[in-house]
Amino acid sequence: MLRDAWLQRWRGLRNWLLPLRCPLCGATGANGMDRCADCAAELPRNRNCCARCALPLAASAGLCGECQRQALPWDGAWAPFRYGWPLDRLEARFKFGRDLAAGRTLATLWQREGMPLPMPGLVLPVPLHRTRLRQRGYNRALELAKPLARHLGIPLRHDVLLRRRGTAAQTELDAVARRRNVRGAFALRTDIALPAHVAILDDVMTTGATLAECARVLRHAGVQRVDVWALARAPSPSNRA
Repeated sequence: MLRDAWLQRWRGLRNWLLPLRCPLCGATGANGMDRCADCAAELPRNRNCCARCALPLAASAGLCGECQRQALPWDGAWAPFRYGWPLDRLEARFKFGRDLAAGRTLATLWQREGMPLPMPGLVLPVPLHRTRLRQRGYNRALELAKPLARHLGIPLRHDVLLRRRGTAAQTELDAVARRRNVRGAFALRTDIALPAHVAILDDVMTTGATLAECARVLRHAGVQRVDVWALARAPSPSNRA
């Protein structure tokens, strides 16, 4: 009780000395977060989406056309936001500007969204190759996964799913080239016992090529249910990543 009271007083003093500011427009933050009410209202939530791959749809319609035509290597997808304004601006700052504060805001936004899928026994962030990790300084997927897994009370491992070779950036590649680019790029540690249900987490899902390759590796290892989680889902199949 005394500790909680002390923490509450400390937060009040901190907010008075360093008031929360919206990272998008600079206005005063609202509801205990460093984003204002107007920017919060504009967040593109992914309400109507494909039940299998979370592709944004015009209306609730079960499966998208792609998922009706072919099976995916995962069972369910959770992407609470569409990749659009103003979330894409925060993601760009996190990805290209090395802005960890923007990453913390994105992680907090994700924690406030309800999870529509069964709870997995383990969360695995999509890994970076060591060369790319040295260049960037941190793994965006891992930085988002740590607070989310802690919030949900789910174990997280960053050393189980491995990237065994470097790959070209997916951004400028089309869907076919993306699948080719990540083929055989991932592996699992052989000394780890995996639970029956695992979730793979990334920051943004476009074509789903990277997540699909990770899911195939887990399926091959005998995992019974694989879900894919992403903070945001790109709205157009032609722009997938």
